[in-house]
Formats: sequence, C-alpha cells, structure tokens
Amino acid sequence: MLSPPPRIDTRALHERATTLRAALPTNTTILYAVKANGHPEVVRTLATVCDGLEVASGGELRLATDAGARRIAFGGPAKTDSELAAAVTAGALLNVESAHELRRLAGLGLQTDICIRVNRAGSGLTGSHAMTGTPTPFGVDESQLPALLADIPPGLRVIGFHLHAVSNNLDGHAHAAFLTDAITWSIGTAQKHGIQLQVINAGGGLGVDYQSSDSIDVTPLSAVVVPDGLELIVEPGRYLAADAGWYAAEVLDLKTTHGRCFAVLRGGTHHFRLPAAWGYSHPFTVVPVDDWDRPYPRPSVTDTEIDAVGELCTPRDVLTRGQRVARLRVGDLLVFGRAGAYGWDISHHDFLRHDPPEFVIL
Repeated sequence: MLSPPPRIDTRALHERATTLRAALPTNTTILYAVKANGHPEVVRTLATVCDGLEVASGGELRLATDAGARRIAFGGPAKTDSELAAAVTAGALLNVESAHELRRLAGLGLQTDICIRVNRAGSGLTGSHAMTGTPTPFGVDESQLPALLADIPPGLRVIGFHLHAVSNNLDGHAHAAFLTDAITWSIGTAQKHGIQLQVINAGGGLGVDYQSSDSIDVTPLSAVVVPDGLELIVEPGRYLAADAGWYAAEVLDLKTTHGRCFAVLRGGTHHFRLPAAWGYSHPFTVVPVDDWDRPYPRPSVTDTEIDAVGELCTPRDVLTRGQRVARLRVGDLLVFGRAGAYGWDISHHDFLRHDPPEFVIL
C-alpha cells in the first residue's frame, strides 16, 4: 500500500493572505518568503494574492520571475556575482548584507536602489531563531552602519533598511511594537545620514504554534502607523503557508523496544524535517484504513503512547515522541497538519535516496 501524497490547499493560502491583509496598516506591502515553501503552485498562488515575493537565491529568483511576481526583494548573506546581476536585471530590490557586498555590486558595474540589512542591537521580540541583537551572519552590525553609509559607491542609492529580527514570533502586540520601533528607528537613522527614506522592510517572523492550533494574533498590527510617503514591507512565510499543507504517511510497522512503542512510517524527516530540526513532537491524526489483505496477522496497539519515526537509518528520524493513540494498526495513516511551511523544503531529500513524496494541489 502506498501512502497518499502530501496535500497543499491553495484556498487556505488565499484565506491566510486575506486575513493578514485586513490586519495590516495602510502603506504596507506583503511579500511572501518563498523559502517557506517553494512549490511552484504555492509560489504562483501567493504571487497573485500578495504584492510580490521575497527570495534568497538564484533558484528562488527564477521561481519568482516564472510566477510573474509584481515585486521581488532579494536577500541573503551569500549572494553570488551572477545572482546579484540577475536580481538587478529582474528589477528586484536588493537587501545588501555588508560593505563588501556593496563593493561587489559596484565592481560589477551594477546601478540600482538598495536597502541595507541591519543587525540592530535588539528587537524586543522572541521567537524560535534570533536574527538580530546577537552574533549572526545576517546584515550589518548597527555600530558599523555609519561608516558604511558614509561610503556608498556611485550608482547605488540607499532607499531603506531591512530589519528582519526573529522567526516564529507568537506575540502580536510585541510584533506591532517592533514594527513601530522599526519605523521610528529607520526615520531617525535616515535623517541622521541624509538618506531619502522610502522603504522600511521589517522582514517576517509571524509565527504559528505547531503543538496547538494557535497562531500569532495579527489584529494588533492594525494600530501601527506608516507615515505617508513611506512603504512598510513585511515578508511572511510560515504564517501564510503552514496551514495550507498536510503530510500523510503509512504505518509500515509497530514495534516495542526497551519499553517504548514505535510506529515506523513510510516517510519521515527526509520529507518533513521541521520536527526533528526544531526538536519538538508534531501532532498527528490517525486515519484508519480497514482494508487488510495480507495472509498474516495485522500488528496493532491500543491506548498507548507511540513515537512516530521514519524509514531512515538514523535515530534522529523522529516526527513525534509520546503521542497517545486510542488504536493504531499497521496500514493506518498518520496525517500531520501545519506541514505547509519548512517541511519538504528544508528536508535532506537525498539521504538514503528514497523516492520523494508526490504532491496534490487542492
């Protein structure tokens, strides 16, 4: 028996984008972060319902141009010369990460408007991953910004700042305060350094709680004021895509070793890596499959906790630990919700060379 393929619901993408749009203040632009889910149908859908796309590689840039994105922003700390040139040719807004990247742009003879990504001293946000206020490879250290802004090569014009701070923040009021602070800081910094400010890019970070049905409450964002003549850009990925995907895997075996019960799946972290990468247990729903045409007994368990593990030859191939099931049989399906973002896209696809999953678009 083959497991059903992962499913992507484009209606859920529309609904979540509509919810976010309604909560955002005027003068705000939504760019979907393609890294969350680069399936072409997801990218095409969100290129239509959002204002554009945020990309972080040449491959994502090609996805964005193929999708007909109206706006593209290109970020990331390791852009190649060919990616820089392709981004300028495509009309993308570059988020420049360092003084050296500025010099490389000038050395290539490229002329374009840019935003400077800044690693500020702090953001006031909490989340799964901090991007600023701590040593990371992302952006220009805030203390080094004055020297960088004093030496912008000819042909490059700074029109704004990129201030992405964290991933997966769940506090809507804190996020609204962060946006307000980002606007205030950008206006003050631009005035101090003689920059004609046009863009404040606050990045993404709108979160979902994978162990419940909760997501960040975006309604507080409506209280943020974006002054006329300025554009606030947000780059959500997970918030838009997570609830549009499900991952289903067949139970191939049930076994107990050293007192723990394992459901061994036809699938695993080479398809859906997020639980293992973040070290949490992803909830699932059991979908019973009553057909059993084998000439030997069907293994089953009742009223017990199980670990849902994959088919890889590593003990780290775990999607869930200690989830209680009323009944589970070999041949039943486990369906994992909220798998539409950072599931397949961050997985180690080629480890053991198992077949990739198929996708169904609804």
